[in-house]
Amino acid sequence: MKFFWRSLLFFCIYTTTCCFSQVLNNSNPLAREKLKAATGFSYQTSGKYYNWEKEFRALPNPDSMRVYMKKLSARPHHLGSPYGRENANWMFGKFKQWGLKARIETFEVLFPSPKERIVELVEPVKFTAKLREKAFSQDPTSSQQDEQLPTYNAYSADGDVTAPLVYVNYGIPDDYELLERLGISVRGTIVIARYGGSWRGIKPKVAAEHGAVGCLIYSDPRGDGYYQGDPYPHGPFRPADGVQRGSVMDMPLHPGDPLTPGVGATADAKRIEWEQVKTFTKIPVLPISYADAQPLLEQLSGPVAPQSWRGALPITYHIGPGPAKVHLKVQSNWDMKKIYDVIATIPGSEYPDEWIIRGNHHDAWVNGAQDPISGLVAMLEEIRAFGILLKRGWRPKRTLIYCAWDAEEEGLIGSTEWVETHAAELKQRGALYINTDSNSRGFLGMGGAPTLESFINDVARDIVDPETRLSVWKRSQLRAISLAKSAKQRNEIRNSKDLKISPLGSGSDYTAFFDFIGIASLNIGFGGESSGGIYHSIYDSFSYFTQFSDTSYIYGRSLAQTAGTAAMRFADAEVLPYNFSTLAKALQTYIEELKILLEDTRTKIAEKNLQIEEGVFTAIADPWKKFVFIPETENLPPYLNFAFLDNAAVSLSRSALRYKKALEKFNQSKLKAPPGLNYKLIQSERKLTSKEGLPNRPWFKHQIFAPGFYTGYGVKTIPAVREAIEQKNWQEADRQIKKVANILLKMTDTINSAAADLENALQ
Repeated sequence: MKFFWRSLLFFCIYTTTCCFSQVLNNSNPLAREKLKAATGFSYQTSGKYYNWEKEFRALPNPDSMRVYMKKLSARPHHLGSPYGRENANWMFGKFKQWGLKARIETFEVLFPSPKERIVELVEPVKFTAKLREKAFSQDPTSSQQDEQLPTYNAYSADGDVTAPLVYVNYGIPDDYELLERLGISVRGTIVIARYGGSWRGIKPKVAAEHGAVGCLIYSDPRGDGYYQGDPYPHGPFRPADGVQRGSVMDMPLHPGDPLTPGVGATADAKRIEWEQVKTFTKIPVLPISYADAQPLLEQLSGPVAPQSWRGALPITYHIGPGPAKVHLKVQSNWDMKKIYDVIATIPGSEYPDEWIIRGNHHDAWVNGAQDPISGLVAMLEEIRAFGILLKRGWRPKRTLIYCAWDAEEEGLIGSTEWVETHAAELKQRGALYINTDSNSRGFLGMGGAPTLESFINDVARDIVDPETRLSVWKRSQLRAISLAKSAKQRNEIRNSKDLKISPLGSGSDYTAFFDFIGIASLNIGFGGESSGGIYHSIYDSFSYFTQFSDTSYIYGRSLAQTAGTAAMRFADAEVLPYNFSTLAKALQTYIEELKILLEDTRTKIAEKNLQIEEGVFTAIADPWKKFVFIPETENLPPYLNFAFLDNAAVSLSRSALRYKKALEKFNQSKLKAPPGLNYKLIQSERKLTSKEGLPNRPWFKHQIFAPGFYTGYGVKTIPAVREAIEQKNWQEADRQIKKVANILLKMTDTINSAAADLENALQ
């Protein structure tokens, strides 16, 4: 029986290898047709191009990535640090050594670092939090405490407050609704929230809106500590003293330097006055470890927290308020710091004014081996590989721009300031932005503009998973099937030509390209098989990564192959491979979701009104007994007219089908792309933006995708309409429905114009 299975396995490997070799072979017409259909290559050029692609994918070296990571993560390299600058200069030298044109662009930005931090329990017992992570002998860089940023949240307001404590679960809007039902107000209190549920900056934002005077955020062991597995250094999970640093800048308003919204933070940039800044928190906030959080939570009384609110600490989770009373003090040094973006360029041989931009940040909160160096070393190997191809005679048709961003951690600052500085050029020339960040072992994750879904799926089909020897696409498909919640969903995944890619919200450096300029963007990376709890801590180190993450760097190699192949194909395609049919399908889904949201909102309001009338809601008193009230009933939502959106989506679907048919006929011809066609295609994503941006946050120009005002990272599709419904602003929802419909009609005109160019060329 063993012989049978071995024979069968050998046969499968042999036949798969033969087929794979055939596909890559220059002389194989099937390979040419496949590439031609996927990316608009002509029959005459596809074979030659495919040979270059094969050569590229053979070049990234895992051993080189290990060397880069050891160097780049050797010391803390946060914004403004000496080692951050040293790393930038080192990369600049490497880019030049590899034969690329390189430069360092600098910006001057506001960066607060902690001067004084105090968290102490003053009633009913005394306790002072350590606010410090423990160094481990097994991890040499964890002891570099003189260079490490202390545990804090950047852009927290300064403050010194003493108040009762209230536990608010994740501290998101839904949690405050439950507190309301329980008759608990946080007005005048310090809230303590656990990490999770949303981006960290939402927690102090919502707390302040409800009248809290301070906010603590702790890492509960249920999320990434001992509940999940052995803590570091014996396992990959967060130890008791581990703390997640992070920015709490109100990035849903705008990312980047707080003093220069919308313009690059160059040395001579005009900066707004301090009181005009909108992205600082309104209350002081600090992150703490679960070792520091437990003594505070133990002293809470009041209702026992609902089961879904309970973490994994060995205590009964009470909500409060009190009798625990906490003293919180945050005082920062508010300094201007210079940041360093390292830029490498490979000029295009035929279309130098059409840009494919590729980026990964280089700064970290501490040593940052996982975040971001694991992604950065893959990008460095892409660049080195392209340097070798250049020496062998390869030239991309379009310009490739490789960017190592600084100051991502504090608020996507390095990429945002670069984009704002070069906005005019990017609006004309930016064809694609490819982003990576952290990378680990496992499955390929793909997010991006719907127009790029078919393109990145085709790339994924040609990358071999280093462990299973399946394509990374097939491995991701099998995982999606295994995670499907129903037989129907499993069949849909099996029968679909492409895997769905995730829409983009925020949280990494694609934000300014996609949301501010309207450049079609991708965010990719591997993961899912190496979870841990060292995020934004001193334990995100070379020692940790080589023990518990992509230990042999083989998925770093896969990332370099995937992102580099995508960059090459877009750079050399004769007709840029945007697919408007996938956009049309996605839009129909988003519109249906809006209709469901409205009905769900109507149902929730009706149920809440009934509970108020029946006396289910408890009277609410603030902790200082200043007032007592019972929630009032609400009017039910009106029936919004979605016909404008429906009609616009139908028009866009028709234009997408017209373009698809025209492109299929064109790909069967031996013609070159009509003059001006690719420029129209490049501009197509821009048609989904508006100059005035989203309501109350004009920096975000994209009208189909944006991070949510109360999610931070999480995406909101058709955000102006969706959030108007969520905020029960029915007049605004009605107005935004019409506005977005007009945006879709402009996109329809662009697609029809591109289709007409192809049709005319065929006559």
